[in-house]
Amino acid sequence: MYMMDLYLVFIGLLILIVGVMVGIAFLTLLERKVLGYIQIRKGPNKLGMVGLLQPFSDGIKLFTKEQTYPNYSNYFCYYFSPVVSFLMSLLIWMLIPYYFNMVSFNLGVLFFFCSISLGVYTVMIAGWSSNSNYALLGGLRAVAQTISYEVSLALIFMSSLLMIMDFNFWMFFKYQKLIWFIFFMFPLSLCWVSSMMAETNRTPFDFAEGESELVSGFNVEYSSGGFALIFLAEYSSILFMSFLFVLVYLGGYVLNLMFYLKLTLISFLFIWIRGTLPRYRYDKLMYLAWMGYLPVALNFLLLFMGIKIFLM
Repeated sequence: MYMMDLYLVFIGLLILIVGVMVGIAFLTLLERKVLGYIQIRKGPNKLGMVGLLQPFSDGIKLFTKEQTYPNYSNYFCYYFSPVVSFLMSLLIWMLIPYYFNMVSFNLGVLFFFCSISLGVYTVMIAGWSSNSNYALLGGLRAVAQTISYEVSLALIFMSSLLMIMDFNFWMFFKYQKLIWFIFFMFPLSLCWVSSMMAETNRTPFDFAEGESELVSGFNVEYSSGGFALIFLAEYSSILFMSFLFVLVYLGGYVLNLMFYLKLTLISFLFIWIRGTLPRYRYDKLMYLAWMGYLPVALNFLLLFMGIKIFLM
């Protein structure tokens, strides 16, 4: 019986991964379509009905191209860092607090922060092992940015944790049955939105891929499968961060259509901001994290601690 339960959990996780992969495929299509209409053009519309098969054609093209690598690169690290990056981004999806048959455990929040912290190493190793100055510079910038915004993410999250006094993601649903957290944490939720954009290297904080000054950042030497895995890891993180925002601020995880509409809306917000805002300046980005979000998050933390003590 115990082995049967394990098999069912394993099958459930496989189905989840397939679902995430399909979600990532159509998120890329949504992005290309929305950016197309923002820029008054069509976007992909040839392959399949209104371009629905475009993501699959892109995937086939990328994974069947010849794999090249620089002669002076550290081959083992260069080859495996995108793979590890992609696996880490899939690993955090195991934290979805399903009602049954999944890995929903009491220290989910800590596991999430451990996983995204490990993601920093894959970027750093990808940049360093390419043995290219452009890739190394891009990797260093990406690592500095990601580490800075992890601090603000953790501190912003601590205010929500004080409200529920638990590390289990499932508790967010229980505590938001009557009112969503966004209503009395509105400034913090806005800080969270921009921090998660910086964490996932998205516009206006996409300095890891600063084409205008860095050619293409840490992934400049990658092509075909390696590039595709880095790309998939980024979009998987975007989708998970959107899910996390809905979980923490917009009423938790409920298995109905409304939940998926909220998830789509936050994912759309990422794309909308990409089509609207220009790239930020790098020194201002770091200043924003340490001189902006850090004091705000700490002050709100003290406020919610005071509220919690007062109510107890």
